[in-house]
Amino acid sequence: MQPLAALPTSVAASVRTVLTDIDDTITTDGRLTAAAYAAMERLELSGIRVIPITGRPAGWCDHIVRMWPVRAVVGENGAFYYAYDRSAHRMKTYYWDDAPTRAANRARLDAIRDRVLRDVPGAALASDQAYRAADLAIDFCEDVPALPQAQVDRIVRIFEEAGAQAKVSSIHVNGWYGDYDKLSMTRRLFERELGQDIVQALPTTLFIGDSPNDEPMFGFFPLSVGVANIQSQLHRIKQKPAFVTPSRGGAGFVEMADRLLAARRGHGG
Repeated sequence: MQPLAALPTSVAASVRTVLTDIDDTITTDGRLTAAAYAAMERLELSGIRVIPITGRPAGWCDHIVRMWPVRAVVGENGAFYYAYDRSAHRMKTYYWDDAPTRAANRARLDAIRDRVLRDVPGAALASDQAYRAADLAIDFCEDVPALPQAQVDRIVRIFEEAGAQAKVSSIHVNGWYGDYDKLSMTRRLFERELGQDIVQALPTTLFIGDSPNDEPMFGFFPLSVGVANIQSQLHRIKQKPAFVTPSRGGAGFVEMADRLLAARRGHGG
């Protein structure tokens, strides 16, 4: 990983889309700071669209795409995307699986939930679980005392032993049934909503994140950035971001936004 300052100015000036994780990438210690929100707004006003790509639930994503200065949102690690047409006041939703499939998968996830809560002392359902459409989120440090790494690994194994996918974020282990992840739904979003082939959009698209569930994005996007706190997760990540910010969390997101906007100004953007 190179420092963010090594991102060439001409490359930074060409970015038209910023894809971003939320937790510990835009947020800092669980909060959305005024500076990070303002950075999203400054990007939007400059013509750079911002699209969160998050593990957070459907209920949160409905709010985010309506209220934040963003173009769309991919949620629950790729289970769906939401895009809000502000001129028509209409929400557009797209799910990877249909409703009957999601209901059948929920029953299987409930069995995993029961096993995790029985076998992993200190683990808990994520506080946002009630607002989820497709996955199961197990909290290991957001609203519970941080679990040791061995316990986090145990949660992952329980999901995998039941045939589910499992990804570790900075706060949760998210598990689901279905052949999707953040990247696969981002592809669908580009095709269906943005009218772009994602491969052709690579030179003008940047992804920023901080944790193992961002790895598919780090591996795919040449313009990838990790905020500084990614250093604590590198033992879990094989495909690392190309650049890293000096600061952690939302302050790192602001540094990335400032780098892009300064480059645009320097190139007359």
